[in-house]
Amino acid sequence: MGSNSTKSTRAKCTDLQMSFQYSLYATTYILIFIPGLLVNSAALWVLCHFISKKNKAIIFMINLSVADLAHVLSLPLRIYYYISHHWPFQRALCLLCFYLKYLNMYASICFLTCISLQRCFFLLKSFRARDWKRRYDVAISAAIWVIMGTACLPLPILRNAGLANNTESCFANLGLQHISMASTIGMVTVAELGGFVLPVVIITYCTWRTRTILQEFQVPPQNTKERKKALWMVLMCAVVFIVCFTPYHLNFPFFMMVKQRIFSNCSFIKSTLFFHIISLCLANLNCCLDPVVYYFMTSEFRDGFLEHGSLVLQSCVKCKAGALEIQHRKEDLQTISLEFMDDSKTM
Repeated sequence: MGSNSTKSTRAKCTDLQMSFQYSLYATTYILIFIPGLLVNSAALWVLCHFISKKNKAIIFMINLSVADLAHVLSLPLRIYYYISHHWPFQRALCLLCFYLKYLNMYASICFLTCISLQRCFFLLKSFRARDWKRRYDVAISAAIWVIMGTACLPLPILRNAGLANNTESCFANLGLQHISMASTIGMVTVAELGGFVLPVVIITYCTWRTRTILQEFQVPPQNTKERKKALWMVLMCAVVFIVCFTPYHLNFPFFMMVKQRIFSNCSFIKSTLFFHIISLCLANLNCCLDPVVYYFMTSEFRDGFLEHGSLVLQSCVKCKAGALEIQHRKEDLQTISLEFMDDSKTM
């Protein structure tokens, strides 16, 4: 009897629905959608003009923007669901949106790590940077997409079971398929070590090493400026990583154990589920924070944006000037025609 009571308590706590999650998710996605769509579209447009700058991590930034845009474009469906509490679309579309969320998270982690590592490496080995080929970054990016795309597949597969009985539910209301303890430990270990611990170590080392180089060596002013930009970029990668991805990965092992009904303490279960919701909202902020890495800290990006922006502005000014000139000519023609009519009446 005691065993059945414990299992019943675990099931009741694990299946607990946080009433605030719908409004919080909807509000978060609404606030992220427009800024995320605009800044990442603008970033992708400008970065593509600097694809020849092979030693500035441009390829990784382009892929980071693509990852963010893929997730941002799925947000309207998430907003609709969390407002209406109803999913009228196909099951495959729900799983695709769910998949894109985690693909964006882990692809972003990889590309942020690559940006930090490359900037630090080129700062340490400036001569090696001259021989670095753009195809190396393209190959690394392709490998990241294949590896992360494959690694994230189990996440929607485990949630697919929750759609079998109720096709109108999606996202937070999806159940989690029960798997063995060995499989749970393996999945959590891979996600934590490969998707969190290793990137944290690399980004922390790059930040420390870049800062040390900047402080220890006396270099010409132009090189100091370049090194400061590299330091700020690495620091921003660290900030985005800490703010967006650290809370989720700190909570992820406990969340998986809660979903597999390992814990029986109801208060702990509620706290874990509550923090999971908050950490997911923070993870979504990376769509708006990632562009900060290359917008505010990369002079080439700012120069390109201003250059293309000025061309658009000049075109607008020319169009406006042309319209004013046409208007003036119309007014002159009207004046001439009126004078001609007056002369005709006088005659």
